[in-house]
Amino acid sequence: MAKVRLSFISSRNERVNPLIDGQVAVEGVELIPTVSDPSETFWRQLRFGEFDIAEMSISSYLIAKERGSDLVAIPVFPSRRFMHTELWVHSASGIEAPADLRGKRVGVPEYQQTASLWLRGALAHDFGVPDTAITWYMERTETFSHGGATGFTPPPGITLHRVPPDQTLDTMLVRHELDAAVVPRRDQHLKNVIDRATYLPTPPLDWSQVRPLFPDRIAEGLRFYRQHGFVPANHLYVLRGEVHRAYPWVAFNLYKAFWAAKDLAREAMVRLIPSALIFGTEYWEQTQNWFGSDPYPYGIAANRPMLEEVVEYALEQRLITNKPALEELFANSTLDL
Repeated sequence: MAKVRLSFISSRNERVNPLIDGQVAVEGVELIPTVSDPSETFWRQLRFGEFDIAEMSISSYLIAKERGSDLVAIPVFPSRRFMHTELWVHSASGIEAPADLRGKRVGVPEYQQTASLWLRGALAHDFGVPDTAITWYMERTETFSHGGATGFTPPPGITLHRVPPDQTLDTMLVRHELDAAVVPRRDQHLKNVIDRATYLPTPPLDWSQVRPLFPDRIAEGLRFYRQHGFVPANHLYVLRGEVHRAYPWVAFNLYKAFWAAKDLAREAMVRLIPSALIFGTEYWEQTQNWFGSDPYPYGIAANRPMLEEVVEYALEQRLITNKPALEELFANSTLDL
C-alpha cells in the first residue's frame, strides 16, 4: 500500500533530527522535510499554510485557532527554555532586579511569540511587574512577523513600539536606547530573520556595559522550575485540518514517531556531547537530577500544568479572548497520552 506523502517543516534539534533525516519513519507516511528557522516557519505556515505538518509557536497557535485557522496540534514540544532569563540590561538603566523593570523600555523579538508570553508571565506572577508597567519594543516587522500573519494588534493598555528597520535589539541595547532586551543569541544579529537577514552591525558591538538580568541563569531557572513544576515549552507541532480529517490516523502515528526519535537521541546523548565540554557528561547527569530522567516530556498528561498555565497567560495578557479547553486544541487520538 502506498504511503501518504506529507510535507513537514521544522527546525533541527537532536530530538527531531532522526525524523528529518529519515532514521525514524512515520508509519504509513512519507515525510517531505524542509528545515527552517522557527521565525520563518511560523510566518510561512500562518500566512500561507504551505505545509501539512509544521512546527508552531504555542501562543500563535492559540491566537490563530481562536481566529478560525484550520489547524490541530499534537502534544510534542521540541523546545524548552527559561525565557525570562534571556533578558540583558544596560548598566546605566538602574536595573538591579526584575522589579526594577517597571517603567523601563524592554525589547523582544516579537510581542506575540511564546517566549515573550512566558517572559511577561514570569515578570507579572513571580516578580510583580505587570505587562502594562513596561514600554515594549518589538523587533520583527509587521510584514514578516507571526502577528502580521494573524492580524495581531497590541492589547489595550500596552505601549508597543517597532524597532527601526536599520537597528536591532542588540544595537539599541548597547547604545542604551533600550533599558533591557531579550538576547538569546548575542552577536548573531538576526542572521535567520528573513526581513533583516543581510543586516549586521559594523563595527562589532561593545557589550561592556551590558549584562544579564539574572547573573546566575541556572539558579533562576531552578527557582522557576521548583515554583511552577515545569520547564516552559514554546513550540509544538500542528497538522492542517484537511490533512487530519482525510487521514485521522496520522496524528497518533506522528506522535509515536516523535517519541521514537527522542528515544534515539537520548540513547546517543552521552556519545554526542562535544569533547570541548570537559564535564559534559556530568552536566547531563546534573540536568537529569534537576528535571527528571526526561527533561522534554511529550503528551498532555505530563504537560497539563504547563499547558494550563500558558493558556491562562495568553488569556490574562489579552492575546486571546476566550479560554479554550485543551481538548479543543489537540487531536482526539492524543488526548489520553
